[in-house]
Amino acid sequence: MSSATVVIGNFDGVHPGHREVLAEAKRRQPGLPLIVVTFWPHPVSVLRPEVGPMLLTSLEARIELLTAAGADRVEVIDFTPEFATWSPSDFVERVLLPLDPAVVVVGENFRFGHRAAGNVGTLRELAAGRFEVEGLALVRFGDEETCSTRIREALATGDVAHAAEHLGRPFCFRGVVTHGDRRGRTLGYPTANLPVPDKLACPADGVYAGWVTRRDGLDAHGEALPSGEPAPRWPAAISVGTNPTFDGLSRRVESYVLDRDDLELYDAPISVEFTARIRGQVRFTDIDELIDKMAEDVQECHRLLGVDPRR
Repeated sequence: MSSATVVIGNFDGVHPGHREVLAEAKRRQPGLPLIVVTFWPHPVSVLRPEVGPMLLTSLEARIELLTAAGADRVEVIDFTPEFATWSPSDFVERVLLPLDPAVVVVGENFRFGHRAAGNVGTLRELAAGRFEVEGLALVRFGDEETCSTRIREALATGDVAHAAEHLGRPFCFRGVVTHGDRRGRTLGYPTANLPVPDKLACPADGVYAGWVTRRDGLDAHGEALPSGEPAPRWPAAISVGTNPTFDGLSRRVESYVLDRDDLELYDAPISVEFTARIRGQVRFTDIDELIDKMAEDVQECHRLLGVDPRR
């Protein structure tokens, strides 16, 4: 008897279309473990690095999201130039059959093998008598198909609301808080700073309202949380960009937790959720003008997030 249900895909972002593939796989064989096969790095980044996509999540986050969506095991395939030369038959024999699948579930646009020669029909032919194959239609939002490319396009224009519609949740950027210029504290708005890696997607430069969550089991001051207590999640004003007013060069996500100047977040892993865009990035020539604008941004964040200012 076959021992697993297998789903295959890049699963960048783990959006509703991806989650539906996993849900359908569970419905097909509820008594079997669900194995997700994914690829890292992104195939296009290997085959055509000059046009490789900005990824919506790190590999760690992708695995966490896939597990939360129902995966019992995530099998990460190292996508190398050599792997890219495998034929569709090689892929089935060397990747799928060792997993002993009863059924393999993929999106209807699934392609595999050298030069993407294989499709769902090819997979069915190669699977004949060994496992079943199910190809699922893509999930749609309004009149658009949900896909990772749509989400990247929305983020590139700063439309985090539209990105959230296609993701089924707010876009989330993760990282470890680094020591910055400490300029925010001197201006009255201390920030938790995350560098933006070159190949990781992030909303367009600008100011946003959102939420910050600490992810290491500690509280605002670095003390262990009581057992069972959820991670702290704070409303925040978020700036994305290079800080042009001060001639910054490196792109960062800088989060000011509303009405708090007591947080100890250096070297802490955090996640930053983007809820709404407030404005684009501006280069100010006058520091007082910058401070006045920051105060307006913070006030707007309170309104958008439904948070009353502390008095």
